[in-house]
Amino acid sequence: MTHYFVTGGAGFIGSNYVARLLERGEQVTVYDNLSRAGATRNLDWLRQRFGADSFRLVVGDVRDFDLLLASSRQADVFVHLAAQVAVTSSVSDPRQDFEINALGTFNTVEAARLNGNNPIFLYASTNKVYGGMEEVRVVEGTTRWEYQDLPFGCPETQPLDFHSPYGVSKGCGDQYVRDYARIYGLRSVVFRQSCIYGPRQFGIEDQGWVAWFIIAAITGRPITIYGDGKQVRDVLYVDDLLDAYDAAIKHIDQAKGQIYNLGGGPQNTLSVWAEFGPLLERLLGRPVPVQYGDWRPGDQRVFIADIRKAERELGWRPRVGVEEGIRRLVAWVQENRALFAPDS
Repeated sequence: MTHYFVTGGAGFIGSNYVARLLERGEQVTVYDNLSRAGATRNLDWLRQRFGADSFRLVVGDVRDFDLLLASSRQADVFVHLAAQVAVTSSVSDPRQDFEINALGTFNTVEAARLNGNNPIFLYASTNKVYGGMEEVRVVEGTTRWEYQDLPFGCPETQPLDFHSPYGVSKGCGDQYVRDYARIYGLRSVVFRQSCIYGPRQFGIEDQGWVAWFIIAAITGRPITIYGDGKQVRDVLYVDDLLDAYDAAIKHIDQAKGQIYNLGGGPQNTLSVWAEFGPLLERLLGRPVPVQYGDWRPGDQRVFIADIRKAERELGWRPRVGVEEGIRRLVAWVQENRALFAPDS
């Protein structure tokens, strides 16, 4: 039995991974400050499904190094998901963003270094470390922007260009985790993740746009599209993301010290509203009204991850297509509409 220590384990990705780990009989410590919307609901779901004592919960903050270190002494695998996740929040409160994402990641990777078990360390970074990619040529089509010269998407060799406090803080963690493999021999892996979506995602306007648009459309909340709605993202269903985590652990001798772009790749792309809107309206069987606002800082007109490195080295590739994944998420939100009531 492997002991997994999952920071942010009550969040969207975290709760899905904890469920997977418990299903296969692993030992799990969830380390979470429960500040995110949906965290307590995700914990309730895990307890109802697997039992009240199926995992260990430490209510703690990644800014608390002493608690982090004491709580993770037995861990074999660190999965660091805890983060401040919104660009807008990072702009309005850059100090908190830094303390959670940069210092919090440093604390977590340092706890792993001092752990004594030669642990594996997985870090959820972001495609935002590549910045706005203004130097990459894009062309405008009828319903989307497209790369002119990157047919496979953005590779891991794309120059870093941290844009927004969020990009800086996540990029700082990204580089610490990578360097701890080189300097200390930590078996660490960095995943620069694109748009991840799926069940148990309590998306908000500032983060988790696929889930937010679906939740807002189903519950009758206003939707604002920032920019022209033709900006393109590759989207990755959460189960496919977790397959990549498992693949990295399985192939850790190859993966340690490496950085992988993880997204849907060129086969799983969608423009934010010009293409997603009609798909959502078709699945719901009715129009979805929206309003438009200005572009947000650092918003890329196109981001598509080149995922060939993960395919080549980890034997991984996405299996859930865009329409199937969105159909699953729409069904989950409809079946769990009570979870999204304002007082739930």
